[in-house]
Formats: sequence, structure tokens, C-alpha cells
Amino acid sequence: MDVLDGPRWGQAAGAAKQLIVLCHGVGADGNDLIDLAPYWAKAAPEAAFISPHAPEPFAMAPHGRQWWDIADRDPARMAVGVRRARVALDGLIDAELARLGLPPDAYALMGFSQGAMTVLFTGLRRAVPPRAILAFSGALIDPDSLARELTGRPPVLLVHGIEDQVVPVSRSRDAEAVLRTNGVPVQALYVPKLAHGIEDSGLSAGALALQKGFATVV
Repeated sequence: MDVLDGPRWGQAAGAAKQLIVLCHGVGADGNDLIDLAPYWAKAAPEAAFISPHAPEPFAMAPHGRQWWDIADRDPARMAVGVRRARVALDGLIDAELARLGLPPDAYALMGFSQGAMTVLFTGLRRAVPPRAILAFSGALIDPDSLARELTGRPPVLLVHGIEDQVVPVSRSRDAEAVLRTNGVPVQALYVPKLAHGIEDSGLSAGALALQKGFATVV
């Protein structure tokens, strides 16, 4: 599988001290989230940002990308899909850390919708966990495997609109419960009147989560 690529913003190799990976939702591409980088760079001014294009063409439209096919949302098929996506995201993280000359822990993951599902699954299973995982409007795929596959307990921020009709807010509430059961530190923000999107309170919570994550000495 080819290494993923996408738009970048922020510090260049030699100057960057952290990496922040932004993972878009199904049907979008890396350009969808890279505009968050200038805002979050205020909290992480020494970071390099990348918003990779997901590995597969979107199966339900002639444009956009997907981390895996969502035509069949059977939990077992979703689990297979997110495991395949994890391989692609792992490769991207490793390649960017190497390109920037950064240590293996100097990164954070953020995702929206299917991207949030991908970063939650991947970040909790990487050999060297991220400094933070920010999951907006997502879900925890294959939760029953987490206890045996968990490799670390990075801080997780869950943000979800209460009026979300695409990915119900119950999916983040369920994720919060499973993560807490497994000893993963979680902050959850459930936003009234918000549908499937990101707004100011979530952006502020994300900035604080990144600031705290990179302030921690490992």
C-alpha cells in the first residue's frame, strides 16, 4: 500500500517539534480539515500539520475519499474496514515522523466522523501512543477488542453534536463508557443544537487538549 499524502501546514522539517494528523470524514478529502491547522497552531505553534487523503476513492460518489466502504455497516465488516484503514494511517504517521526527524511519541491524532473512528482505533493500538486523540462526531469501532489490544492510555477528547443525525451522539457516549472502563482518560463534550459538524466550543476544547498533550513530559 502506498503511503498516504495530503495538504500540509505549519512548521517544516528541522523546525517542527510535534506532528498533528487531521483525518477527514467519508466523502471528503484532506482539504476538508487542513483549515483547522492555523487555529490549532495557536495552541501548538511548533507543530507540523498534515491532513491525509483517505486511502480509497469514495464508493458512493465520483469524488471524495473514504477510509473504508460504509455501504454495509455490519459491525464485523466495519471492524475489517477500520483495521485496513489503520495500516494506511500507521504508515502515514511513521513516514511523517521520520520526514520531520521527530521522536516516536511527538504526535497527536484528530479525526472527524469516519476519520474520528479511524484515529480512535489506530491511536489506542499503536506501539507508541499519541500525546492526544481528538475524535469529533465519531464512534469506537470493534469495542470488544480494545481490552486485549490496547497498547497505551493517551488522553482522549470526544466531541459530538447532540442533534447529529449522521452519527448519533449515542456512539460517542458508548465510546466514552468503554474507554473509561479500560482506564483511558476521557474528556467528553456534547454540544447542544449541533448536528454533524464542528463549532467553536469543540475547536477550543481541541486546542486545550493539544496544548495539554504536548505539555506532558513522557
